[in-house]
Amino acid sequence: MARDSRVENGGVPADRDADQIPNPKSQAPLALILFGPPGSGKGTQSKLLVKTLGIPQISTGDMLREHVRKGNAVGTKVEAKMKAGILVKDEVVNRLVEERLTQPDAARGFILDGYPRTRSQAETLCGMLTARGAETVVIHLVVDYNEVIARLTGRRQCPVCGTLYNVKSKPSKVPGVCDLEGAALIVRDDDREEVIRERLDAYKNQTKPLIEFFRESGKRLYDVDASSEPPEVVFHKILALIR
Repeated sequence: MARDSRVENGGVPADRDADQIPNPKSQAPLALILFGPPGSGKGTQSKLLVKTLGIPQISTGDMLREHVRKGNAVGTKVEAKMKAGILVKDEVVNRLVEERLTQPDAARGFILDGYPRTRSQAETLCGMLTARGAETVVIHLVVDYNEVIARLTGRRQCPVCGTLYNVKSKPSKVPGVCDLEGAALIVRDDDREEVIRERLDAYKNQTKPLIEFFRESGKRLYDVDASSEPPEVVFHKILALIR
């Protein structure tokens, strides 16, 4: 079920085609901000939204990694911090986002993934979006943490070809053995329960103040249940809310 701080679940039925869904504010660029914990399917939703809406996904992580790959001034400045898992300074990330939003493909709108991460970034972002006259929609994918843990701890990977399996939803033909390579499947370090719980706790601590900020600022913010329904169903829920 989806909800926000001001509006009950309303909008267009999820079974309507995307191009049939009216957007009364189509003249304003859409700034879609996605939040979701590990295992929520946020990456899948981003890809579906990019394809349907025809607007780019802007990932600060991807931009920073690209600068590191190029070995330019920005990359040199942030590489050590990224390797150490330390957040890059707000002013550096804010500048990258601001520059990215000026590119032609973002004129009609964009999807922000992994930004903002701090209240300071959120405040700066709101200023950017107001200056562009953007219609801001925040989607918070909500999941049952116990379901996420069960799903992720069930993942197995082939160490040879990288194929992913799940002992419940996508098992290999022979338990514990890759269908393609015949190699013994492994559990990745980041799929161990203790690691997943740490990541979920870190996400909650980081995101809760941001959700509160956007709710208090009066932005359209929707909690969308992404616990158990297929990605396509969750996707149509999101479409109905943002159109």
